[in-house]
Amino acid sequence: MGETVHSPLVTYVSMLSLLTLCPPFVILLWYTMVHADGSISQTWDYLKQHMLQGFINIWPRPTATAWKIIACYAAFEAALQLLLPGKRVEGPVSPAGNRPVYKANGMAAYIVTLLTYLGLWWFGIFNPSVVYDHLGEIFSALIFGSFVFCVFLYLKGHIAPSSADSGSSGNIIIDFYWGMELYPRIGKHFDIKVFTNCRFGMMSWAVLAVTYCIKQYEENGTVADSMLVNTTLMLVYVTKFFWWEAGYFNTMDIAHDRAGFYICWGCLVWVPSIYTSPGMYLVNHPINLGIQLALYILVAGVLCIYINYDCDMQRQEFRRTNGKCLVWGKAPSKIVASYTTSSGETKTSLLLTSGWWGLSRHFHYVPEILAAFFWTVPALFDHFLPYFYVIFLTILLFDRAKRDDDRCRSKYGKYWKLYCEKVPYRIIPGIY
Repeated sequence: MGETVHSPLVTYVSMLSLLTLCPPFVILLWYTMVHADGSISQTWDYLKQHMLQGFINIWPRPTATAWKIIACYAAFEAALQLLLPGKRVEGPVSPAGNRPVYKANGMAAYIVTLLTYLGLWWFGIFNPSVVYDHLGEIFSALIFGSFVFCVFLYLKGHIAPSSADSGSSGNIIIDFYWGMELYPRIGKHFDIKVFTNCRFGMMSWAVLAVTYCIKQYEENGTVADSMLVNTTLMLVYVTKFFWWEAGYFNTMDIAHDRAGFYICWGCLVWVPSIYTSPGMYLVNHPINLGIQLALYILVAGVLCIYINYDCDMQRQEFRRTNGKCLVWGKAPSKIVASYTTSSGETKTSLLLTSGWWGLSRHFHYVPEILAAFFWTVPALFDHFLPYFYVIFLTILLFDRAKRDDDRCRSKYGKYWKLYCEKVPYRIIPGIY
């Protein structure tokens, strides 16, 4: 299990720096967006003046209110995941030969969550502004709470793994960071990764996007067109995600990355704080774009999200029909690749080499990065920080493309070489 894509030294340095640098970065980003006008230099001057004590002063202590908000939200999402009806969906066969079964009720959970949240606000039961006002404490609580949760996952992997898809690399830091189990569950039906990645992480993205919009409305009595474009595009993206959730169960996040700090802490803390940050910035910066520019950005963003969706659907349909489908109006070109599982069985996979997947091996990352740019650009260019997410996403996806290519190279061997000859570009057609 201890296979890592990068060299051991790079792996160690990146793991230790992520473990130590990400938590304070989340707090610094929140502080800069909410209390320092989004200006990095303002935060930098403050820290230069007050040094470490200044940083300790701006780190909010988790409050009872923050814990209550998190607990109610987590319990509500867990209940929806367990109780709402959904189609039975099978994931891909795992390295140990297991086939995980899921209940695809993400779209229903998403609709219920947003309607409940808006309903609580509309009827004056709960004001989402409270979430924004306690955001720092919530992020602080999530940082500590999620760390404890990752320790629980590490111990569970040692003591009570849910399936044979579990194991130790013999190194405590690697096990904690990359995770022990591929499909950890509580009981038979509660899938932990579906909860952390989809129902807590991705759902919080939509909930916070709505929160920022409502907060701006409560503060100013109106919502600026920049905020409307940002919120609409983020919601379209998250809606696309839940509409396609059954497809997500086949992706690297679920089918290959184990449940450790890297993926679970990322979904529980990094997604709600970093992914939503352009909206967080816009709360205090009600920029007016004008109808024409706002519409241009909106249409461009929706188009990118649609292309990203269409890429995923094209491959999903190709796999579902075993290649007996049309891709852009004609029969798809493909490579039949055989590989050997860890138990010694020989199996075959089809590799699609036409349609979007003929342009580059990971072309779907291009519209994804562009979509993130379009929901950030309403912030215009007064400050650099709102663009951190776009830059982070680009690095993340380029690294993921490399990890995926390396994994496929070792899995498919000569067939992968043939595939790369047919589709030579990794992400950007004609360039990279």
